[in-house]
Amino acid sequence: MKNMEVISVKNSPEYKESSIKYFQSKWASPESMNVYDDCIANCITSSSPLPQWYLLMKNNKIIGCAGLITNDFISRMDLYPWVCALYIEKEFRGNGYGSILLNKAKKDAQEGGFSHLYLCTDHVGYYERYGFKYIGIGYHPWGESSRIYCTYL
Repeated sequence: MKNMEVISVKNSPEYKESSIKYFQSKWASPESMNVYDDCIANCITSSSPLPQWYLLMKNNKIIGCAGLITNDFISRMDLYPWVCALYIEKEFRGNGYGSILLNKAKKDAQEGGFSHLYLCTDHVGYYERYGFKYIGIGYHPWGESSRIYCTYL
């Protein structure tokens, strides 16, 4: 994957502002803008391995993102860590670039001492290609539910 780089905002705080703006543009509602701002800004000074926020760069341009967090607003708070906010720009989809971010999250979770990695999604068929197995349903505070997946590290 030529000219590709995963940036950890925790390890590269100079990307803080651009990562906040990018995550907000892809995932935030007007009511949740501060969630990304506060979480990303505070991950930089945290001594914990979580959270992590990643940018996928190609030729020095942001083309995707993902997070590694303690809970993805889901009822299964006994499970962690979670991959969240995986996004690849439409024009770059179909190239397996999401796997680059998933592999980085898997590596960092394992280095943080975790044996499993979770995610919640409504997508069926995508994450299974990368070793995730469906384990059940979880419930969000806003009344919706999502499929929960797990992979062993």
